[in-house]
Amino acid sequence: MLIPLFEEASAGAIAVDADARITWMNQSYMRVLDIRDMKEVAGKPVNEVIPTSRMKEVVQSGRPILLDIMELRGMHLVVTRLPVRDQQGAVTGGIAFVLYDDLQPLTPLIAKYRKLQQELSDARRALARRTTRYQMSDFVGLSPAMLEVKRRARLASGRNTPVLLLGETGTGKEVLAQAIHAASPRAQQAFIAVNLAAIPENLLEAEFFGVAPGAYTGADKRTREGKFQLADGGTLFLDEIGDMPLPMQAKLLRALQEKEVEPLGSNTPQRVDVRVIAATSRNLEEMLDAGTFRSDLYYRLNVLQLQVPPLRDRRTDLGVLCEAILEDLAAESDLYATITPEAIELLAGHDWPGNVRELRNILEQALTLNEQVGVLGTRELAPLLPGRRLTRPRDDAPARPVRLLTDVISEVEREAIAAALQAHGGNKAASARALGISRSVLYEKLKKMS
Repeated sequence: MLIPLFEEASAGAIAVDADARITWMNQSYMRVLDIRDMKEVAGKPVNEVIPTSRMKEVVQSGRPILLDIMELRGMHLVVTRLPVRDQQGAVTGGIAFVLYDDLQPLTPLIAKYRKLQQELSDARRALARRTTRYQMSDFVGLSPAMLEVKRRARLASGRNTPVLLLGETGTGKEVLAQAIHAASPRAQQAFIAVNLAAIPENLLEAEFFGVAPGAYTGADKRTREGKFQLADGGTLFLDEIGDMPLPMQAKLLRALQEKEVEPLGSNTPQRVDVRVIAATSRNLEEMLDAGTFRSDLYYRLNVLQLQVPPLRDRRTDLGVLCEAILEDLAAESDLYATITPEAIELLAGHDWPGNVRELRNILEQALTLNEQVGVLGTRELAPLLPGRRLTRPRDDAPARPVRLLTDVISEVEREAIAAALQAHGGNKAASARALGISRSVLYEKLKKMS
């Protein structure tokens, strides 16, 4: 049997019955415990003799504890514990062996464990840094309204209170949320963003709080962490909070107040430390009056409010915004261009209902369609603006039929793609590089053209 070998090689051994009462102890262990006669401890609960013993846990659970460090009388003992079963598989007791009575033999293993733990910690910090792409400098604007938003954002970054970002779609609320996180003491921890408008209502609870193993038919046998658990210690960004259904609002409020979540299918709450930044393009005050948004959740989130102005209210920022966007596009696609003052003046005449996102779209289109130009002027940008045309027809010239802008752009794209494929002998990778787009984008456009 292996047990006599273990007993001979170990620094101590002990056996207990199904009630975790001592039935046997070898001489080595008796010397460690200053026990002269086995009769002194026979039949006693093991925890009365060895307070730090986990043998009761082994016989109750039926699971072994293969390696553990137990403190006893100023010593650190390396212990392995095994359940003992009868022929029917029922647990009839347990046996434990002291493999080492000091930690010196385990020094190399402990050093390796600590190194791996440090590497894991470093990797987690690096991953947390990668979750935030934007800094405060990426929230571009020099107008008085933008400078005030930045001032309040820096104030928010130094605190742990919830932040509510209000503003139209495309104004850069997520950029601002990431910038606040990156400037906060939580910057080394995770930044988890969730768009509430993009998640079906029946999946929201699982997405937020996670799922316990086997919570429902077809559920994973492993625990699935929710956004709160993933953001523990960091920041949770709730985009489009105004789209959250009322029943879920109540559960979110409880999680924020109690600082704990309960995974779907579990009865065990989990403590979480999460800083919440919420954003919406809706008018929450009107929703409060209509009863579609809970007032208690609103006041919980609206501790520090930042109103992000629309682009039409800060047209003086168009110049610096265009330069920043063109630099970003150049880094992504190797398409370089500058913009003329006349073109910026042209852009200032547009209302920008899509805000900064629409501006980026216009500039990206202009770069793609005019990659050899190098300078974006009114000629390149005018056809892309709604309601604009490059030239006016002469009075004596026949009127040209008005075509949808999307049709014009599609036709130009088709011609450019066909020319690139012809020039590169049908090589899609080379054609994509020449067009300044990725292969996946080229494949998608070819699929639409077919």
